[in-house]
Amino acid sequence: MTSADDSPSIANRRPLLALARAAFASLDVVAIGCQLAIHVREGYDVLNFFSYFTNLANLFASAVLLLTAWDAWRGRVGAHGLLRSMAVVNMAIVGIVFSVLLRNVDLGSLLPWVNFVAHYLMPCVVVADWLLQPASRRGARRLGLILVVPLIYLAYVLLRGSATGWYPYPFLDPANVGGYAGIAAYALGITATFLVVGGLLLVFGNRPRRPT
Repeated sequence: MTSADDSPSIANRRPLLALARAAFASLDVVAIGCQLAIHVREGYDVLNFFSYFTNLANLFASAVLLLTAWDAWRGRVGAHGLLRSMAVVNMAIVGIVFSVLLRNVDLGSLLPWVNFVAHYLMPCVVVADWLLQPASRRGARRLGLILVVPLIYLAYVLLRGSATGWYPYPFLDPANVGGYAGIAAYALGITATFLVVGGLLLVFGNRPRRPT
């Protein structure tokens, strides 16, 4: 029996897939690097820059894209399922949360093209990459592991924020949302979004496919 991943049409597209992944990952790294250079030049705290979930998620997704680009170039399909699952769910949430909660917030020195790449283009690219070639195994059971990362991030932001008075996002600052009860409400809403979006991506992305 021939699987979809072994079909000639899929095999012929692997070099293009590898090049596309590498190109988008490189663009993303350049975008984040350019913004980091501005951040440093203006005298801001570097740790603050890497405390934004957007920056962390984009860098992680770029690393995973480069890894899977190498896999595709060598003809390997379906590897690194957990890493790809984490990247796609995180980037989908980056796009959704920015569009819903941060689209009208003052972005300061954030370059418009970097904003487009990090908050719009890359979430779409990573989701499309997952849907076109998802991990080989059904991944809904990975959702619990995927949620560990944002929960650790939330704990880090709150602990560091209480010590320094700086929060990367206004909805995580107790002064802006009516205290920790407000933060809890936002956190529950974002967690629910993670569960719904992550579940849909992992289930529909791994739906059975007919051989091509």
